[in-house]
Amino acid sequence: MEKEKQTPWQVLECRYVHRAPWLTARQEKIRLANGHIIPEYYVLEYPDWVNTLAITPDGKFIFVRQYRHGLDRTSYELCAGVRDPEDPTPLAAAQRELMEETGYGGGQWECYMTISANPGTQTNLTYCFLATGVEKQAEAHLEDTEELSVHLLSVDEVKALLLGDEIKQALHAAPLWKYMALNHLL
Repeated sequence: MEKEKQTPWQVLECRYVHRAPWLTARQEKIRLANGHIIPEYYVLEYPDWVNTLAITPDGKFIFVRQYRHGLDRTSYELCAGVRDPEDPTPLAAAQRELMEETGYGGGQWECYMTISANPGTQTNLTYCFLATGVEKQAEAHLEDTEELSVHLLSVDEVKALLLGDEIKQALHAAPLWKYMALNHLL
């Protein structure tokens, strides 16, 4: 497939409107290649995120279930989190998050896909990992701001969640759909 090259936008002005650990926003004045000016364009700066499609030796998918205030609902999700500054790689961040949130680790890991929640306004990427053969190694060690439960689901239960539109986190649905499609499980 041929890739069309496009001219990047020119930033004429930039100012930060909010800076905090979980939300940093900047406002830019932009000139497009055709000369058009966008006087107010907002960009959200986030650290990179990670998530893991983790599967036990007996084929169970590891999910967490937690309340999400933005949607005011509790739902199933993959184990996920922020890549902390002390994490040397996205893989290290994903392995840390899986161990902290579920107590599972080990197995074989591969970077499964790298995606963006919204490349139009967000600066970060989400690194999605596939971890197979993971086993319970410790108890979960949750942060004070985390309340979640761990669930081991069969492939049929995961398919039912996907087909029933129950996975609301798009960054989690994407690697799950890819896995189901590539493994002919749909």
